[in-house]
Amino acid sequence: MALIVQKFGGTSVGDIGRIKNVARKVKAEVDAGHQVAVVVSAMSGVTNQLVDFTKQIGASVDPREYDVVVATGEQVTTGLLAMALQELGLQARSWQGWQIPIRTDDVHAKARISAIDVEHLKNRLMDGEIAVVPGFQGLSEEGRVTTLGRGGSDTSAVALAAALKADRCDIYTDVDGVYTTDPRIVSKARKLDKITYEEMFELASLGAKVLQTRSVEMAMKHGVRLQVRTSFEDTPGTLVVNEDEIVEKELVSGIAYSRDEAKITVVGLEDRPGVASAVFGPLAEANVNVDMIIQNISQDGKTANVTFTVPEGELRRALQVLESRKETLRFDKLVSDSSVVKISVIGVGMRSHAGVAQLMFKTLAEKGINIQVISTSEIKVSVLIAEEYTELALRALHTAYELDAAVA
Repeated sequence: MALIVQKFGGTSVGDIGRIKNVARKVKAEVDAGHQVAVVVSAMSGVTNQLVDFTKQIGASVDPREYDVVVATGEQVTTGLLAMALQELGLQARSWQGWQIPIRTDDVHAKARISAIDVEHLKNRLMDGEIAVVPGFQGLSEEGRVTTLGRGGSDTSAVALAAALKADRCDIYTDVDGVYTTDPRIVSKARKLDKITYEEMFELASLGAKVLQTRSVEMAMKHGVRLQVRTSFEDTPGTLVVNEDEIVEKELVSGIAYSRDEAKITVVGLEDRPGVASAVFGPLAEANVNVDMIIQNISQDGKTANVTFTVPEGELRRALQVLESRKETLRFDKLVSDSSVVKISVIGVGMRSHAGVAQLMFKTLAEKGINIQVISTSEIKVSVLIAEEYTELALRALHTAYELDAAVA
């Protein structure tokens, strides 16, 4: 008998028919002799509607009351799923975050889980009862309802699995696993049987929408075995595991892309000690997240151009911060471009193989694609290119790294 945590996202519980389908999947695990705790999101579209209600009230709503409103979506789903399970003749009850409790810090709308008291929950599971738990919500140190931010239900599920010392945490989504790249763009993309925590973390942080970054980080920290699978078919998914569980490590396991990028070039900076700090310090103070950075020195060695990327939604704020300090920084002008995309190749196999970056550069050059910025780490290489070349680059790189699915 295993203890399994199942998490179902908004599309999986999007209507009553789908909630009944989820109940049948839960029953299948119970019939196999397993103990099951289920974590659910709000029904698809509900959280957006609740957020919109708060916006209609006013622009400066109390974040504590905001959390009270938006946390109700998950409460509805827990009750409905518990009812559906009872209709199938199973013992089940819904729990709210404050009843367990799932304790968090006091940062409303972006709370972080600090502890989960699972003793009572565990006793009920031992008695054969199915626990239906809301994702996304918790209880602050002040005793107020909190929410974990977008994608927080994945984090809730992994945290609960860690607290229960579950054998596995199954994340059910609208895709049937983790693919080598976006199958909507690259038809030859193939589903991976296994992927390491590190690779999954990089894929999630670099644009892949399968899992939320915080949840992968937590799973890696606590050694929670994850499985990504679909709620719409009875097929095996992708296991996210420790590196030592994967015997034959691929050179590259996946290729991610992010369109949420904007490039800024600060032209004509005086090349002197401390100039980088003078540029990026104010951006950090303004909570602008800077990613890829490159610096070019002029031929006379007196001036430099600094190019970097920021999330597209933070471009205007970044430009305003820099313009407000133009007199201090003494640069000539700012040049920005939001028509760019970041392409990243990821694989733990890079640690023991040379030439991964060179193959990427060669492949893009052969397709006439200019690389604007480069960033590397131990298991990834990222480049910034013009957005118009996204599909061409993904397909070419997927073939170059021999990731294409075999033709039947």
